[in-house]
Amino acid sequence: MKLSIVILNYNVRYFLELCLKSVQAATVNINSEIIVVDNNSGDGSCDMVKKLFPEVILIENKVNAGFSKGNNIGVAQAKGEYLCILNPDTVVAEDTFTQLLEFSENKADLGIVGCKLIDGSGAFLPESKRNIPYVSVALKKICGNAKHYYANHVETHAVDEVDVLVGAFMFLKRVVYNEVGGLDEAYFMYGEDIDLSYMVKQAGYKNYYFGKTTVIHYKGESTLKDKVYARRFFGAMQIFYEKHFKSNLFFDMVVWLGIKMFFMMQTAPKKRKKKVSHYVLVSNKKNLSLEKKLHRPVVVQSELKDVDQDVEVIFDGHFVTFKNIIQMVESTFSQNKSVTYKILPNNSNFIIGSDNELARGQIISFK
Repeated sequence: MKLSIVILNYNVRYFLELCLKSVQAATVNINSEIIVVDNNSGDGSCDMVKKLFPEVILIENKVNAGFSKGNNIGVAQAKGEYLCILNPDTVVAEDTFTQLLEFSENKADLGIVGCKLIDGSGAFLPESKRNIPYVSVALKKICGNAKHYYANHVETHAVDEVDVLVGAFMFLKRVVYNEVGGLDEAYFMYGEDIDLSYMVKQAGYKNYYFGKTTVIHYKGESTLKDKVYARRFFGAMQIFYEKHFKSNLFFDMVVWLGIKMFFMMQTAPKKRKKKVSHYVLVSNKKNLSLEKKLHRPVVVQSELKDVDQDVEVIFDGHFVTFKNIIQMVESTFSQNKSVTYKILPNNSNFIIGSDNELARGQIISFK
């Protein structure tokens, strides 16, 4: 078997359905398997997988085992020469895996390969390519300067070596994953992808950012405006330093003070509310059920053009490929950053999307 895609899910049933449909479309011509590990979701995710995707290997954990352990459980069942660790809130293009396989087959000492990630609005997510967070780099990020935390020296559309890839999409050989022991289960969430990337590099392999294919990652990276993220990020950095660079008392002290100061200055992030005057459905036919549910005019267009600021675009998955959806979101973002998007997956009765990297996403069902 050539490829195993491991998807760890926790309470994102609708995003998982969309993700699985995109992965299925991307693996039509690849000898592959899809493994979903569910961390004890309570939203019907497992029932959905059993009903709609019976060919998917489903592992139902009885507890939320965390990101590292959950993925390790999935990889233990994998049979593919290559692995892809994939978040359930992602959408891949039809040629994503074929491009990565072609690239990887010609590379000696191949470590982890990542790709270009954008959020639901089309904005590039800088965590797609990062540097090793040495103490000075991490301290600057804590203080709000992430310039050296991200691999800004590599262009977003380029293909080049980088140090660290993001856990939302990590493509590598299964033997390499197992050689370094997989994801360290000392990390519950955050930091495990940095750790894995670093261990792979230390083992003599080369990590690559492959900017020629783009994947939508709806939730993107949390920011330091969130207290839970801040605590987990700082905690993960402490685990990373203790493991790889021994204890750094100065860093520990600065982190402790930083957390205290951060909590004192904390303000809730402002959520942008958008007023939608009408919707544009990129399709070849009207959808009366959708129009009735939205209570707004729905203009049908066979291609996306002349989009106003107060418009939300809906892509009909029966008419538009995932690759074209991603391309249209990217190209429109460069011209009009106020447009928002939803996807109507093929043979589904809901639309789904996210307005920016801070939003958890919105699902509108029209059963």
